[in-house]
Amino acid sequence: MARLLRFLAVLVVALGLLAWGSFHVVNSTTQAWFEKDIALRAQLAVNGARWALLSRWDPAQADAIRDVLTEIARDERIMGAAACNSDLSLLAATTEYPSQFSCAGLGPQVRQTPDTLAKDWRTSTLDVQLPGGRVHVSAVPIVYVGKAMGFVALVHDMAFIDRREAKVQQLILIAFGVLAVAASLITVLAGRLFWRWWTQEIRKFLKGGAQRREFRPILRDVRELIERIAADRALDEEGGAWTPARLKQTLTQHLHGEKVVILANREPYIHDRAADGTVRILHPASGLVTAMEPVMRACGGVWVAHGSGSADRETADHDGRIRVPPGEESYILRRVWLSPEEEKGYYYGFANEGLWPLCHMAHTRPVFRREDWEHYKIANRRFAETVCSEVDSDDPIVFVQDYHFALAPRFIREHLPRATIISFWHIPWPNSERLGICPWREELLQGMLGSSILGFHTQLYCNNFVDAVDRFLEARIDREQTAVIHQKRRTLVRAYPISIEWPSHWLKDSPQPSDCRGRVLAELKLSPDTLLGVGVDRLDYTKGIEERLWAVERLLERYPEFRGRFTFVQLAAPSRTAIERYRQLDEAVATTAARINERFSMGEYRPIILLRAHHEPPTVYRYYRAADLCYVSSLHDGMNLVAKEFVAARDDERGVLVLSHFAGASKELTEALIVNPYDLDEASSALATALRMSPEEQQERMHAMRTLLAEYNVYRWAGRMLIDAARLRGKDRLTGRLSDHLTGPTESRR
Repeated sequence: MARLLRFLAVLVVALGLLAWGSFHVVNSTTQAWFEKDIALRAQLAVNGARWALLSRWDPAQADAIRDVLTEIARDERIMGAAACNSDLSLLAATTEYPSQFSCAGLGPQVRQTPDTLAKDWRTSTLDVQLPGGRVHVSAVPIVYVGKAMGFVALVHDMAFIDRREAKVQQLILIAFGVLAVAASLITVLAGRLFWRWWTQEIRKFLKGGAQRREFRPILRDVRELIERIAADRALDEEGGAWTPARLKQTLTQHLHGEKVVILANREPYIHDRAADGTVRILHPASGLVTAMEPVMRACGGVWVAHGSGSADRETADHDGRIRVPPGEESYILRRVWLSPEEEKGYYYGFANEGLWPLCHMAHTRPVFRREDWEHYKIANRRFAETVCSEVDSDDPIVFVQDYHFALAPRFIREHLPRATIISFWHIPWPNSERLGICPWREELLQGMLGSSILGFHTQLYCNNFVDAVDRFLEARIDREQTAVIHQKRRTLVRAYPISIEWPSHWLKDSPQPSDCRGRVLAELKLSPDTLLGVGVDRLDYTKGIEERLWAVERLLERYPEFRGRFTFVQLAAPSRTAIERYRQLDEAVATTAARINERFSMGEYRPIILLRAHHEPPTVYRYYRAADLCYVSSLHDGMNLVAKEFVAARDDERGVLVLSHFAGASKELTEALIVNPYDLDEASSALATALRMSPEEQQERMHAMRTLLAEYNVYRWAGRMLIDAARLRGKDRLTGRLSDHLTGPTESRR
């Protein structure tokens, strides 16, 4: 009922505005018509009495002229008439003629020059508002033998026009009122009848009754949605909160506790030899490692990765294996060695000068070289063969991670046709037009379609991938199930927004936020009342680090009260320094920070503190817990787990997250201050808002985000993929086609 009343109110207001506009148009139009009609009637009246006036046009015959004028003024709409001589003197006037319309006053509008030539005289009209009402004055020249003798002035009463306009307005109002009521009744009646019919048909479909052809697509979507909601609800209710124990239980229950093999370029633990000869263990600054390492600690198995540390060989056995984490040894890290030439072509070349800029819209041109592509293929095959050597069955569970291994699923499938391969693409997937830049786009797509399940962060990236397959390959697209059937094999394409472990094990031994703040401020030699902002990133052009520093500069420009009080600390881990674009970025960030510091420094105060070095997680979390705000300014990011790490670190429910809407995390962490990092005014305003935000609002926002992360953590992310893989396996086994993920011959693309 409330919706109906709102609808009627909106309809009445709309029709009222329409009626008001109609009144205005009708009034102006009818008035112009009436004035034109009056001027024409005045001309006809004077022309009809012209000879009678000319024969008496003499001051001595004023009474005779008055009689003629009286005859003209017998029309009820004419208030009075007057005859004026060519010298603008009054010859005669009727009794009711208004004195304010004198011959001398009207003359300049009729007579162009003092001359009496007819060409210099014209008919004139005047609309005047008098105390008694509105009148219209017409002054018509009297011409004889090309010479103007004078003019006749007629004063018309316009009250009849006002009466007619009022009557027209009344009729319009009634017409629109009737129209409004009729339109409302017809709309409501039609809507109710259609809705009743619609709901009856849907109920019939859901009950399995007769189905209309036009409703079948909708019915399929409704049933699929119901199934997904039911499955998600059952998934969340069957075991409570997602924890490492529940993930392990899920693996045991749905996949019989099978060993999981992960393929990723980045290793979770790097053994590096320091300058003094000692070996230290480093944790790489990688979102992939942040997400996957807790999964491996929970599930066990083997992590296959590139051994990149200077002491990696000597700490592993002769096959490149080592048990990790140190002191826990819950899974095996299997390292693969690459020559410098192979690493340059596969990793720095094709992966990071080609695919990385191709997938990120951050204004860096992709570079594709034939020799890099050849190294990429060789490396993918070598890693795939290593994976196959680590499995203990002919139908293992294999996780293939990220853009370094687009070809690996197909190579693994060649050796293990019954394997369940779950590939996850950790960065954005470009649209088909952008993907068309890559010379080997078809090979990349075919390699990825070796997967059983292919995961992306968002549905948009899933859609982009399916569109690319539809454009560049001969394949059948099953849009109901969001699947691709290619070469007798079905690949499900799903959105799995990645997350982090909850609670983070790095918080176990972390000091309280107040202690972290005191230690950080002391290390940086900042005063206790400093307002502290933090950014944590690899030095990568997709992270928007320059734009972040410009936003701090704009903050200090627009809000002088923060000068001397606000300091922004950027923890920037050097990355891919063998690539020229990254070296340029390193120099640009350093130059920008120095320029801003030079501009706003006062005494020992520096607004920007740039720490260009690798920082271990305990240090990073200490900065998270010390900061008043964290700014994540990604120019394009699949997810960005720094945003989620900051929220996870703030168990005191303080601090503010300022987050780029170009990061996938912005779709989930909606209580952050979402900004466009290219808009420096918007970004600086958000920083100011964060610094001024009350503790109560900080707590409200942080609590909401932490609640979401607690439920949608990395164990849930991995668990959902494993359960989907188990369901896929079950369907294949029931149909007896475990080796073919297709129920018929290869079909042409639709």
